[in-house]
Amino acid sequence: MGSPASGLRERQPATDAATGPSVPVERPSTTGRTTPTWVWALPPVAVLAVVFLYPLALVVQESLAPGAYGDVLASASFRQALVTTVWLAVASTVGCLVLGFVLAVVIAFVPFPGGKAVSKFIDVFLSFPSFLITLALLFLYGTVGMANGVWTDVTGDPSGPFRFLTTPWGVLLAEITYFTPFVMRPLLAAFSQMETAQLEVASSLGARPLRIVRRVILPEALPALAAGGSLVLVMCLNEFGIVLFTGAKGVTTLPMLVYGKAILESDYAAACVVAVVNVALSVGLYVLYRGVSRRAGA
Repeated sequence: MGSPASGLRERQPATDAATGPSVPVERPSTTGRTTPTWVWALPPVAVLAVVFLYPLALVVQESLAPGAYGDVLASASFRQALVTTVWLAVASTVGCLVLGFVLAVVIAFVPFPGGKAVSKFIDVFLSFPSFLITLALLFLYGTVGMANGVWTDVTGDPSGPFRFLTTPWGVLLAEITYFTPFVMRPLLAAFSQMETAQLEVASSLGARPLRIVRRVILPEALPALAAGGSLVLVMCLNEFGIVLFTGAKGVTTLPMLVYGKAILESDYAAACVVAVVNVALSVGLYVLYRGVSRRAGA
């Protein structure tokens, strides 16, 4: 007859020798109430509504004054500003694409001392304000700039020949100078992921550098070019500081027209109409930019 202790031992459940005795797992209590997800979205939505949506709604409301759209859209100053804005933005974008592609190819594929430093400087350049670049160009090519000063010292003329900064061409030069790095940055990122074996094979088959650029590098760069060009087009469309600091007479863009109507003429209804048109153009181009960026994988 067995002892009570042996009987108890027989009733104990067997455990796996490898894992040891089972330990009860504590489960989190599901009886507590959790905060709905939409509650956490209220603070940022409220801040966005107060800081952005409410002022935008006021601008749209002010633009709906009787006859405001008809008077502004029919005016010659608005049509001229719209044409100037579009052609400056398109020309600047084309210039940035061409110059940015050439410089990015040189930095990425042509070894030279300081290439990495130049690439790092491009990242720093993106943080510069636009008026700083314009101010530098004024020091160089302005009416009393260094270039005109050297000319007058050498030739003895009372004034120098460099006066293009106060023309649309000066604005175009300043925008290309400032916005080209915005094209180079995505291009350099795309070139860093490119297989160099393709270039080596093309070179071993006797392809010249220009043919390699046209047939191998350019197709790989098209998504980055499209994304960077779309971004530059949107930014050029809304550029205000460059046009203001160059002091270009007769160059009136949509942002400059908003400034003139609101600050100089106190015609807030007309200023709001121009602002709404500018916002509509910007949003349309931004949608295009996001679509291109999504296809490019940006």
